[in-house]
Amino acid sequence: MSESLGDWKRTHNCGELRIENVGEEVCLMGWVGKRRDHGGVIFVDLRDRYGITQVVFRPDLESETHAIAEKIRNEFVLAIKGRVEPRPEGMANPKLPTGAIDIECSDLRLLNEADTPPFAIEPEIDANEELRLRYRYLDLRRPDMQQAVFLRHNAAQETRKYLIGQSFLEIETPFLMKSTPEGARDYLVPSRVQRGNFYALPQSPQTYKQLLMIAGYDRYFQIVRCFRDEDLRGDRQPEFTQIDIEMAFVTEADVMQLAEGLTRHLFAHVIGFDIPSPIPQMTYREAIDRFGTDRPDTRFDLEIVDISKAALASEFRVFRSVIDSGGQVRAINARGCANYSRKQIDDLTAFVAKHGAKGLAWIKVTDQGLESSIVKFFPDQAQQMLRESLDAQIGDLLLFVADQPAVVANALGNLRLELARQQDLMTTGDFSFLWVTQFPLLEFDDVEKRYVACHHPFTSPLEADLNELETAPGDVRARAYDLVLNGNEIAGGSIRIHRRETQERVFRMLGISESESREKFGFLLDAFRYGAPPHGGIAFGYDRLVALMAGKAFIRDVIPFPKTNTAASLMDGAPSAVDLAQLRELGLRLL
Repeated sequence: MSESLGDWKRTHNCGELRIENVGEEVCLMGWVGKRRDHGGVIFVDLRDRYGITQVVFRPDLESETHAIAEKIRNEFVLAIKGRVEPRPEGMANPKLPTGAIDIECSDLRLLNEADTPPFAIEPEIDANEELRLRYRYLDLRRPDMQQAVFLRHNAAQETRKYLIGQSFLEIETPFLMKSTPEGARDYLVPSRVQRGNFYALPQSPQTYKQLLMIAGYDRYFQIVRCFRDEDLRGDRQPEFTQIDIEMAFVTEADVMQLAEGLTRHLFAHVIGFDIPSPIPQMTYREAIDRFGTDRPDTRFDLEIVDISKAALASEFRVFRSVIDSGGQVRAINARGCANYSRKQIDDLTAFVAKHGAKGLAWIKVTDQGLESSIVKFFPDQAQQMLRESLDAQIGDLLLFVADQPAVVANALGNLRLELARQQDLMTTGDFSFLWVTQFPLLEFDDVEKRYVACHHPFTSPLEADLNELETAPGDVRARAYDLVLNGNEIAGGSIRIHRRETQERVFRMLGISESESREKFGFLLDAFRYGAPPHGGIAFGYDRLVALMAGKAFIRDVIPFPKTNTAASLMDGAPSAVDLAQLRELGLRLL
């Protein structure tokens, strides 16, 4: 028995051998997946990232090797030599690519032993996520995690193949950059050489890619790490990856066409899915009106309908007063849900309350007519208007929210998702794509009492709205576009501002003074003076894209070493305290 390889050399991986290899002398190396003792004959499933091969240890073939095999346990690391033999008739395993053969082991090296793992190295396990993250190096051995990593790798390679084929250059941009906080907080890195000064880790390479366009590199991309020091609500990570793309001398249509081509290429070549053509488009306003969100899941209907006319034709004071105060009355037709119990409806009422709604009115459509405590306030004409507006059929449940537009959109937008979950309308493996365009350029922040950029401050306004920038900033639309998949934004971008005077106007609307703009973005404003071309781009959220392609619910399941929702790495204990000497060297002191 030896713990080193010596002159042993692996001839095949554990997923490679087939019936055609019968009779060959081979050397395999890997981990013990399972060990079984059948009356003295020991069977071992030897596993590596390529697959599994069954190895047989017979006491009458090599007694010394068999004696070593008796000590083998799961996750031991082995090197074996032996002959490829066909499995006995009726013993082949059609579920394994290597299931027609065994290796009759003639020699064995035990390269390393292993403690019993804290969870089984199998596709389906009951281990909680904290335990999996604590032992991520073991979790990554599991077949489903390996498949996710393989898919992530393949998607990256196909991305490069496609974009290089479209004359793009892969250009790296710095990780240590100037702090220009906009939106999320920057991660700061202290400078040892220039004490008291700090670098920032990039939230995105936005300014650098614009500078590359000014420098004449008209087609740039990179698969880049980005960093945001934000509260990790939902499925987010402090460090994430995006496919970053920028192009010069283009319009929105050019960038969207390129992004659509890349998406089609990835889905076709990585998971074998052909995206229907063309990908539909709708404006931000239409998305909010119909779905209550700017990233609608269009795998199912359950659209939001304005029933203000029917409400005004009614005598229901709640609805009428909301409309009189500038609000909306909108509804969803939950088809086939008239059999919902009062408790189920009460649960839906509590659900929309979590999203800001003060209440949820309802009407059931039965063969006896409309049934609800509020129907008496709706004359026949108003009832007919409701039926027509919502295409109401017997068996349907009509659900209403009356409030200010933002509350109605949020409540009903989330309600349609909840109804879809209850009715199992979100089919796994079904992909529904949508372009959303013409987002607002600015929105008013009630806390800071100023306008803030909806995307980022370098997004160009629509030329038709440019004259309203100072007079009606909230009405100005952006030359921005998002690619949405199953209710997830997988890519977002815009045509950028390329003229200095327009950029300065936007800065002023954002409350950024001339001195502040010079301090934060002077290098970009100076670059505009030297012939900046029209340009635009898009960035794909790579982690989310891969997760959707892999059928995973969380991006953590396709990131090899993710953080928790508290931005911690349970495996290595990051973030952690540092030596005081390191702080002194940087000129820092903890308070």
